[in-house]
Amino acid sequence: MTFEYLEDVAIADLAFRAEADSIEELFEVAAEAVSNSMTDLSTVRPAVTRVIQLEAESLDHLLFDFLAEIVYLKDSETLIFARFETKITRNESCRLRAEMLGERIDRGRHELRQDVKAITLHMFALEKTDSRWSATIVLDV
Repeated sequence: MTFEYLEDVAIADLAFRAEADSIEELFEVAAEAVSNSMTDLSTVRPAVTRVIQLEAESLDHLLFDFLAEIVYLKDSETLIFARFETKITRNESCRLRAEMLGERIDRGRHELRQDVKAITLHMFALEKTDSRWSATIVLDV
């Protein structure tokens, strides 16, 4: 499971590529990359557990919605998450159950980095190649 930030993709945005062996791991590492862009995750304690369930017509829509939910919870409840455990099922639609561990943002302890405003569709891609999954995500900051 890895992620790397991409340079020179968009002028006022932040982009990253995430890779993992499974689709669940990919969702987790992409969520970690979004959160890491907002603060140093080593300073985030697992004081709050939030479980979310989402449904979408495809895996790429589900990933987009999941990452957007992380940004929404940061904005609406000042929550930042550092650990993610996901379960994805696929039948007629794609469903996600995610358990996220984190805490309220504490400006005295958390070094705030970028203020992620949204997940964008610009260059958004989710791909499976052989045995690995990858995603390219651009964040509006």
